[in-house]
Amino acid sequence: MTKLIGLSGSLRQGSFNAALLRAAAAAMPPGAELTVGSIRGIPLYDGDVEAAEGIPEPVATLKQAIIAADGLLLVTPEYNNSIPGVFKNAIDWLSRPPADIKHVFGGRPVALMGASNGRFGTILSQNGWLPVLRTLRADLWSGSRLLVTQAEKAFDEQGRLVDDKIREQLERFLEGFVGFVRRQRETGTSEPTGSTGRSTAPTGPR
Repeated sequence: MTKLIGLSGSLRQGSFNAALLRAAAAAMPPGAELTVGSIRGIPLYDGDVEAAEGIPEPVATLKQAIIAADGLLLVTPEYNNSIPGVFKNAIDWLSRPPADIKHVFGGRPVALMGASNGRFGTILSQNGWLPVLRTLRADLWSGSRLLVTQAEKAFDEQGRLVDDKIREQLERFLEGFVGFVRRQRETGTSEPTGSTGRSTAPTGPR
């Protein structure tokens, strides 16, 4: 069984991205499963808090869930043409302390998708994640993109995906990512695709 974990970058109850993540969990190909994780409860990053109290429990729990999974799916909104602050904050916490980066993100297959009300479907936000994932030395799958535009038409009032074309795109996207994860697992690949060969992750308090 290929096990993925997915995170939505929105805390809003009626989030289209949370709805897209739930749709992905229901559309996984045979022999694969997607656990819906959550960034809810993760506090704003504060180096003083980390130094005094260590890693918050929601962060530690999510870290272990990611480590136990074969791949990570990030479902990102787009705020002001960029990455949502609450999502970036969660990833920043997950990268603490620096020694844990290689266990949580290093060489781990990661895919990006997202939904928005606009006509560009979070393309700028997804692009914004690229240097972050490169810094964390994740193994980004670039075989396909899923950019759900005009999301209010793709989901009904209960958050169910009702657009058959988007559903087909989602199924193909998931098939491609799961295939990538399986190939990486079989070959034992540990060096992220496109790695510069040097660590750019911060090593001190921040």
